[in-house]
Amino acid sequence: MNVQNPFIVGKYLSDSYFCDRENETEFLRKQIVNGRNVALISPRRIGKSGLIQHFFHQQDIQENYYLFFVDIYATTSLGEFVYTLGKEIFEQLKPQPTAWKEKFFQIISSFRIGCKLDPYTGVPTLDIGLGDIQTPTTSLDEIFTYINEADKPCVIAIDEFQQIGEYAEKNVEALLRTKIQQCNKVQFIFSGSKRHIMSNMFNSPSKPFYQSAISMGLEPLPMDVYSDFAIRLFEERSRKLEREVVETIWQRYDGYTWFVQMMMNELFALTPDGGTCLPPMIPIARKNVIMSQEGSYKDLLSNLPPKQKMVLQAIAKEGIAQNITSGKFIKKYNLNSASTVQSAVKLLLNNDLVTKTDTGYRVYDFFLSDWLATIY
Repeated sequence: MNVQNPFIVGKYLSDSYFCDRENETEFLRKQIVNGRNVALISPRRIGKSGLIQHFFHQQDIQENYYLFFVDIYATTSLGEFVYTLGKEIFEQLKPQPTAWKEKFFQIISSFRIGCKLDPYTGVPTLDIGLGDIQTPTTSLDEIFTYINEADKPCVIAIDEFQQIGEYAEKNVEALLRTKIQQCNKVQFIFSGSKRHIMSNMFNSPSKPFYQSAISMGLEPLPMDVYSDFAIRLFEERSRKLEREVVETIWQRYDGYTWFVQMMMNELFALTPDGGTCLPPMIPIARKNVIMSQEGSYKDLLSNLPPKQKMVLQAIAKEGIAQNITSGKFIKKYNLNSASTVQSAVKLLLNNDLVTKTDTGYRVYDFFLSDWLATIY
């Protein structure tokens, strides 16, 4: 594959553009091959989805398993969960000429209403809306029955799994745990970014998913490993990259893969053929990336209540905000009161605009934080 800019953002192409994670990939392989579910827990934008996709692209895994990746971040109910899961299974199986594929609509009868034939190819297509899922529990039973009849084992990765705790229906965790226990042909990877919620789900004795998966954390890539990776990609395309550039960016964004990759993507675009990427190019790249997001940042702020907006801006200007309810912090940023700050931060945390680290609070999106602190 001829890729002009090798610093891929937001998707997986091949191991040529994927940095390291050899130990993590092998850990996943060991658990899955030995019949264990995995709870992959780490902050967003650090590379969980990329790791799962990389694992799914390993030749032995592709040959021996059916693989499904389901992102439920935007789901708000069991019905939406069932719809998303069923649609992913159908879409992945569609190009495969197996007897198991032919059984899809025989077993999952609640999806049959949305089956149509493509007028040009004659291939079945799924044309079903959320409103067609009348009884989610029945559809879920059908999906798991179908999975259990697969002609080879399956791996289902469910991204942002903690979202099931926000569903309107009660006891969704207990329901899914029961169904999953009955699946003898499936291993699950439960991926989540809200660490305290995910840890509670899988490590609390009072929770249905207690000890149902091996917990796995994901840390930032080592700076030297990523630096070697970035320098190699530049050299392969007749460009040079000073190590200082990569290390400066890695440190500024705490090694969070998505933000580092975004900056390296822009720096590569700024470096001419045969040229060298030097430290003075970093501010230019940073400004370009931030300004490309400015429209969405303005929309985001326009939809925030004034008190949340003020607290978000204060945290951005602080960088890492400690003692946010102290008189000093409130006075410095002209905030109303400690209780107002506390309630605003709670909502900002729930909406993933702010995150709490070991050293204090920070704006989750590093680029948004830079924009708020220096431009807005």
